[in-house]
Amino acid sequence: MTNLDEQRKRIDAIDDQIVKLFRERMDVAAEVARYKKEHGVKVLSRERERDVVYRAADAVGEELEEYVKAFYNVLLDLSRDYQREKIDAVRKALDETPGFFPGKATVACQGVEGAYSQQACDKLFSIPKIFYFKNFEGVCQAVDSGMCRYGILPIENSSAGSVNAVYDLTRKYNFHIVRSLKLKVEHNLLAKPGVKLSDIREVVSHEQALLQCGEFLKNHPEIKATVCENTAVAARIVANSDRDDIAAIASGSCAELYGLSSLSDRVQNSDHNYTRFICISKKLEIYPDGDKITFTTTLSHRPGALYNLISRFASLGLNVCKIESRPILGKDFEFRFYFDLEGTLRSEATLKMLAQLESEGGFEFLGAYREEV
Repeated sequence: MTNLDEQRKRIDAIDDQIVKLFRERMDVAAEVARYKKEHGVKVLSRERERDVVYRAADAVGEELEEYVKAFYNVLLDLSRDYQREKIDAVRKALDETPGFFPGKATVACQGVEGAYSQQACDKLFSIPKIFYFKNFEGVCQAVDSGMCRYGILPIENSSAGSVNAVYDLTRKYNFHIVRSLKLKVEHNLLAKPGVKLSDIREVVSHEQALLQCGEFLKNHPEIKATVCENTAVAARIVANSDRDDIAAIASGSCAELYGLSSLSDRVQNSDHNYTRFICISKKLEIYPDGDKITFTTTLSHRPGALYNLISRFASLGLNVCKIESRPILGKDFEFRFYFDLEGTLRSEATLKMLAQLESEGGFEFLGAYREEV
């Protein structure tokens, strides 16, 4: 037997010990995962990991400290992933969510009858019991308190862009997305019967609707634009007003609901005007027909951080259909990123990727759901 063969036998014997100790270490990591789950402790602890690496580097000496650092970085990554799989709420939701999205439910909407959120609700649910709230936060509070199982919120418009207030509410309230809908929005200029367009001096509507009708308002500088809480509320304000020089920008259905006439149809900037609504719930529900994944995360301040994250999605065949960034309150020029991906959670590789992201910290899974059109 050559000297090389003897050295390889020694390495094999050492590897046997390493494998045995690795198995033992991962078993302990599973115990740690159970403790963290019971006590609500996050998987990632940077302070603990720094201590582990420092102790190992100190033990091997200066010559090997960089090598042992690299070794432990991999080992700690594996340990975090293993812990994450033991407490995976996503896997639990996949197992426990019924096979079909419910048609009957209590649903919170912003505004009053005739609001676009109500129209979105009626498209998503066949028999909804709708509770109306003055603002978006009221919808979130109703879901958070358990008063309503679901809530409907606008998240973005094809003309006016993202509804930033709703993105910010995802950080304040712990809700999940269980469905979404792209609703075609056609705005009408509504006034009392007999009123002419030349009579109008003020238009009331929701801020997003006014933005979506910016060209119309630009072409009528004599008309003052006033923001109110909802398009349907605007129609009700006009119906209850004693004035004949006020109009509302709202849906055509509000004309019949509130006894108004349409002075102009489709006053939005574009005929291709869609608002995307999300259906939220307090409990994580993942239905089998989900085709979109949404989560938020923070990224480290280093070159290529965003590219490296997106490349991980690309390697799994997941298409990034939207990235939104919002400033983190209390931190200068630091941002939280919102990702919408086209894909399902039926792939084990996708589940493991999400587990890895959570173990790295700053990650929050918002939902995997179907988008209706």
